[in-house]
Amino acid sequence: MNNPIPLEYLTSFSQTSQAMMQQLATGLLTSGDNATNFTRYSELASVQQNYLQQMGALWMNSAFGSGPMQPAKGDRRFASEEWKKSPYHEFLKQSYLVNARYVNDLIERASLDDRTRARMRFFARQILDALSPSNYLATNPRVIRRAMETGGDSVATGVRNLLDDLGKGRISITDEQAFEVGRNLAITTGSVVFENELLQLIQYQPLTETVGARPLVLIPPSINKFYVFDLQPANSFVRYAVEQGNTVFIVSWRNVMVEQGHLTWDDYLTEGIMRAIDVACEITGANKVNALGFCVGGTMLGCAASVMAARNEDKIESLTFLTTMLDFAQAGEIALLIDEQSVAAREQTIGGGGILPGRELAFVFSTLRGNDLIWPYVVGNYLEGRQPGAFDILYWNADSTNLPGPMYCWYVRNTYLENNLRNPGETTQCGVKVDLSAIHVPTYVLASREDHIVPWQTAYRTTQLVSGDLRFVLGASGHIAGVINPAARNKRNYWIEGEQGKRPERWLETAREVPGSWWLDWSAWLRSHAGTQVRARTRLGSTAFPEIEPAPGRYVTVRAA
Repeated sequence: MNNPIPLEYLTSFSQTSQAMMQQLATGLLTSGDNATNFTRYSELASVQQNYLQQMGALWMNSAFGSGPMQPAKGDRRFASEEWKKSPYHEFLKQSYLVNARYVNDLIERASLDDRTRARMRFFARQILDALSPSNYLATNPRVIRRAMETGGDSVATGVRNLLDDLGKGRISITDEQAFEVGRNLAITTGSVVFENELLQLIQYQPLTETVGARPLVLIPPSINKFYVFDLQPANSFVRYAVEQGNTVFIVSWRNVMVEQGHLTWDDYLTEGIMRAIDVACEITGANKVNALGFCVGGTMLGCAASVMAARNEDKIESLTFLTTMLDFAQAGEIALLIDEQSVAAREQTIGGGGILPGRELAFVFSTLRGNDLIWPYVVGNYLEGRQPGAFDILYWNADSTNLPGPMYCWYVRNTYLENNLRNPGETTQCGVKVDLSAIHVPTYVLASREDHIVPWQTAYRTTQLVSGDLRFVLGASGHIAGVINPAARNKRNYWIEGEQGKRPERWLETAREVPGSWWLDWSAWLRSHAGTQVRARTRLGSTAFPEIEPAPGRYVTVRAA
């Protein structure tokens, strides 16, 4: 099996792990004058004293059946009753929590720059999460009880599950037999009306008698499959948009293989986004489209819109950015894994051609939420011998896609590493200098308040980069659940109409909270940009762009190796 862990992660993890304790010690105890060093010695002594007091309390309290610490809110590793019933396992839990706090306290007290401290927090979390007693057969009481109840069958099944996953090169996080793209996922009626080396363009069958004259073109992230927008009918954003009287097109990015490893960032803009817009206009007869981009799809859409503005191509009526970064100054924990050394290494190996395997990116994203997306499945699949449940979003999450090396290398250097997109004229894309402020169309920006991939404050920065009328909306929940929040379920809430300015915190302080889904707000906003109502065309495609095959098409069914 090929190594499923990406170079960036291995390089950063190795360097950080080896240097962590040395940096902590030197950060606390070296440099500065005598007074400064005395203060640092005092801080270290305070951390050590707290640690000894907590361990002493643990020993004392264990004798009386109670512990001094509780897991953090939302930490489900020790939720089962077995951890509370057994004094031995309660002691293991408490000892782990005390030691984890000790390490984290050392990091917070060390004299480190912000980036180094953040990197150490991240890698310390990876190590501490891995060392949890909940992750091991001999120290997890629930696992031991299940093994005894099943006469050891759970252990044997767990070994088989492990061998199966080793063959796949990834951890199974959902019942993959429960879903199939085209059978119970991505089933909104439509047809592929255009395809090239990079994408298939799908047009959906209208569900209303009349539609807005301007079509809606959806740009999903190229690092995932498009059907996050079309999971099942009850939570399909595509179906909702069609029901609201829009002629909807969506880009289905190709899961590239070695043959497409030459594709560049510019190819994704010209042969991807701009080509999709042109085809949508030609099929519908409209002179403009409403365009929506999600995550990296939004980043690419912003760049494409800037290129079109520089060329005086007036083909976009409005833009919607969903959990998108255009300014990468505060890009979250992913940025901690990217530095000059790792990017240069990628440029040397695949920058001139080749692919970045999708499983590598999938692993990186999983480490951001290891106690949700890694360790529960290690315990459940391999130690308890269980099969994961059936969840459509997790099935989509595991259906990773490859990226062309040249495209990927350009992206990480100009976004996470150098943050060039925000600076007018700093990048040349498709032969023109790109300036995001040249975008003058109405723009809807959605962020998710608990987003761990695109921090909402970073998504807010888009409002300071583009011109034209702006509407910023903050949804509840995370990167995916905050976006895929069906209006019919009336769950969660969102915030609107805060005070625009440079400070996102001020926007939230002055914003109005609204119950339910942001889909309703967006649909009302989009309606004003849809153009006049015209009779919906039952025929998909056109003479120049005839139907190729039914949706969801061939490209989306290709699995990454």
